[in-house]
Amino acid sequence: MEKFRKFLLAEVGIEFKACMYFFAILFFYCIYRITQGSFQADMLVMLEMIITTYVMGYVQVYLLKNFEESDHMGAFELLASIGCSLVYVGLSFLFSWFDRKWLPGVLFFAYVMLCYISIFLIYYVRRHFDTEELNFELEAFKKSKKQ
Repeated sequence: MEKFRKFLLAEVGIEFKACMYFFAILFFYCIYRITQGSFQADMLVMLEMIITTYVMGYVQVYLLKNFEESDHMGAFELLASIGCSLVYVGLSFLFSWFDRKWLPGVLFFAYVMLCYISIFLIYYVRRHFDTEELNFELEAFKKSKKQ
């Protein structure tokens, strides 16, 4: 049962990651399309993006130790962020999300790196607040047991 619980927890995390990154990438794509004078998005491109974010979610969780949820931003986490960003950029060129233009590719790389750093900071702050809340609840529990 414990293995199933861990598996389910990982799957929920992957689902959450895929949604987060899909939204972020789709936002960049929509801004790109608007700057190109179009208010239409290609549904095939969106399908490629969501499949990519799911696959990358599995890679991040099972092969890269869930690096953006790490306690610190070390060399491994930075290299994993750069590597995953490069994969996203490579796939954007392969699938022509940004018409295989270099400037949007470079900006997309910087944007994905910013996303990874932001998500790392969000998880860091969340862990800090969760720790404070748990400590507060522990102290309240200890006080209630003494009375």
